[in-house]
Amino acid sequence: MATVHTDSAIWWLRFTGPRFWPTWLMFAALWLVTRLPFPWQMGVGSLIGRIAWRVARRRRHIAEVNIRLCFPQLSENKRARLVKAHFLSVGKGVVETALCWWGRESQLRHRFTLVGHDHLRDALAQGHGVILLSAHFTTLELGGRLLALDTPFHVLYRQHKNPLFEYVMQRARKRRFEKAIPRNNTRTLLSSLKDGMPVWYAPDQNHGGPQSVFAPFFGISTSTLTTTARLANASGAAVVPFFQIRLPGNEGYLLTLCPALENFPTEDPQTDTARINSLLESVIREMPEQYLWVHRRFKTRPEGEPYPY
Repeated sequence: MATVHTDSAIWWLRFTGPRFWPTWLMFAALWLVTRLPFPWQMGVGSLIGRIAWRVARRRRHIAEVNIRLCFPQLSENKRARLVKAHFLSVGKGVVETALCWWGRESQLRHRFTLVGHDHLRDALAQGHGVILLSAHFTTLELGGRLLALDTPFHVLYRQHKNPLFEYVMQRARKRRFEKAIPRNNTRTLLSSLKDGMPVWYAPDQNHGGPQSVFAPFFGISTSTLTTTARLANASGAAVVPFFQIRLPGNEGYLLTLCPALENFPTEDPQTDTARINSLLESVIREMPEQYLWVHRRFKTRPEGEPYPY
């Protein structure tokens, strides 16, 4: 009976202790923001970003290092402006995450344009599922919600250390997507692909370990997961790149499904991983402020290279 009550309408009783009060306050404020007009929502996001740029010094340092390494051709002033623009984008991403979880469909349906749906349809017709290859942009959460309004798919997610945040995030994702799969649950992921489902996957964060190789990313030898190629090889699934762009002037979002990668995977994981990095880099260069630079992308270094952060 206890398990039944855990997932009932009174689930929140588990999270009434004082340590959860700041999280509840944040959720309440963000829920209220989702009820504002869209331009106001983006204004609140920009404000969050400006505050974070000033107070989150550790994350700002990480972003500054990443941008200096990836865009050495930019002047110091241009890099500084890019860092600040990135934090504004991160702040908007916080509000967009709230919209993903609590936004009404009527709010969102007219806010995006989807192109390339025929590429996903053709890939699904092969009957082996589809890996929706993406990356960690600040529009990540909302981009998934918007695509789910058009096409059902499953998502991989990383569990959060805060149990209240984790529970609310799981509840939201299970409402918005057909299935939310923990990142390390490869068996369930492969089962989804076997059932012919698209599965969203982003291999662009630094996890190190034996399942990674060093491959070029912005000209830097970068520890990168080989999982995309291994999943495609094990399942026969096509790999369809999927990206979302926040348009200027509060115009909404452009979602793009690209043609499935041809001749992928090969017998060389290094080649496959370098190809994916090159693809992601080309998209990031189109909208560099919208990529998640506050992640320590280059923390794992080849032997003998210094730690950059």
